[in-house]
Amino acid sequence: MNRLYTPPVAEASGQAAELFGAIKSAAGKVPNAYATVGGNSPVALAAALGLDATLKKSSLNAQEIEVIRLAVSEAAACEYCLAAHTLMGKKNGLSRAAILGVRHGQPSGDARNDALANFARSLVTTRGTVAPEVLAAVREAAFSDAQIVDTALVIAAISFTNLVNRINDTTLDFPAAD
Repeated sequence: MNRLYTPPVAEASGQAAELFGAIKSAAGKVPNAYATVGGNSPVALAAALGLDATLKKSSLNAQEIEVIRLAVSEAAACEYCLAAHTLMGKKNGLSRAAILGVRHGQPSGDARNDALANFARSLVTTRGTVAPEVLAAVREAAFSDAQIVDTALVIAAISFTNLVNRINDTTLDFPAAD
């Protein structure tokens, strides 16, 4: 059940209506998370969408971005983002077993993805300077410094969505993650 007021998408005007129109054209619908963000703050939705567009140009590929999103969303216990990014992970070539491994810190069948997920998980579950062995592990998996910085950007983007969905308890409009 939504806790934040979310105006009906059909009643949106101005910047929110423009953003919702673009989302609907690209995705076929306006997901509940975007409706909540844009219905309350079109500026925040524009920033989130802009950040997602920037991530597509980053040094990380689409599958790596989903690995990070899944690991971070699991750590945050964001059911909405887990559902959405389980679907997106599958669309980007991750098997069900790989998705579950990435989410739960277990082997996924891809050591490089596991190192990336473990790095992201460590960043969101610890405080202070990252331990040298954590940084060394992601570098040993052949991630460049650019990819490490881009990982932080993915974490920033998914953390925003996780937070809004946790505040709102956004109603799922994707199949629930298992």
